[in-house]
Amino acid sequence: MGKGLIVVAVLLVIVLALGGQYIGVKNTLVAKDQAVKAAWSQVDIVLQRRADLIPNLVETVKGYAQQEVTVFGDIAKARRRCFPRKLRPTRLPRTGNWMARSAGCLSSWRIIPVEVE
Repeated sequence: MGKGLIVVAVLLVIVLALGGQYIGVKNTLVAKDQAVKAAWSQVDIVLQRRADLIPNLVETVKGYAQQEVTVFGDIAKARRRCFPRKLRPTRLPRTGNWMARSAGCLSSWRIIPVEVE
């Protein structure tokens, strides 16, 4: 019975070693799977934050666009007051009258809001 007991003991050690290896690999795979799921969860959180910020960005751009429309409209109105269609600055004679008219036009530019960042 000595040889049979040794064979059974060796087989038992081999089975325990393989079983331990299986359990170790399975635990490693489960840990890595959880790490991957956690990483994807972080990606989903970041994507959700970005998706939540898009409407705010759109509203900001709309606000700036509206301000630009207002500012450029005011600039166009001031230019029309200063330079009527028939009289453009390139066609005007350089006289004192032109200087007086220019001074009057400069006062209309004060109403245009300026934003400095």
